[in-house]
Amino acid sequence: MVAWLVSQIGHHAVQACNLIGDFALFLIRALLTLFTTKLKVSKLLNQMERIGVNSLLIVVLTGTFTGMVLALQSHIGFSRFGAEEFIGTVVALSMTRELGPVLTGLMVTGRAGSSIAAELGTMRITEQIDALKTLRIDTFQYLVVPRLLASIIVLPFLSLLSTLCGIIGGYVISVNVLGLNGDDYTSGISEYLELSDITGGLVKAAVFGLILAWVGAYKGYRTTGGARGVGLSTTKSVVLASIFILISNYFLATALF
Repeated sequence: MVAWLVSQIGHHAVQACNLIGDFALFLIRALLTLFTTKLKVSKLLNQMERIGVNSLLIVVLTGTFTGMVLALQSHIGFSRFGAEEFIGTVVALSMTRELGPVLTGLMVTGRAGSSIAAELGTMRITEQIDALKTLRIDTFQYLVVPRLLASIIVLPFLSLLSTLCGIIGGYVISVNVLGLNGDDYTSGISEYLELSDITGGLVKAAVFGLILAWVGAYKGYRTTGGARGVGLSTTKSVVLASIFILISNYFLATALF
């Protein structure tokens, strides 16, 4: 029994190490391809549209309603000791430093990260990737790099838009629903929100963009098992990317703030 338990622990540990190593080598190869080959600009722009522009609506809705509920919940707490003028500060700092980048990363992972995994997975099982290799086309240059770079570029803009919508949504709730002074809301933001808060949130969003595209591209590129394998790869890509985003958020917050 003890020998079997040790054997299972060792087996899973080796599998985890192999997976982590394969993940890292995949990213290293993508980065080497980015810096040593010519960028497919048309592919990059196409992916920026698919990942960024097509995610605008969901990002706006997420940011707006997050800011609205944050203002409402902050009012419930602050009203107990007369600090309602700090609601704008709390909404702005929370959206800029944490909620804007994290929620944007998670929502885009569900929408675009899954799409990346499904698309590349379908190309793998239908042997389209093998056909590209037969034609001496660098599949990383053609398929992986544009998705990685596009996600890194567009996620900070989406995060900034989500943050702005959240602050506006909090203002609307504070002034029109809670009956607070709009000047108190905006003055708190201008007084306490610093440039480092904004840049830190943008850096986090760029890292989250790298993670979601990296995991999605990896799981799609390594897909096996036919149509069922595509579904499994898509599901695993969303779950893994979401977990990695939440874990990396802690370390980024520690390092940046």
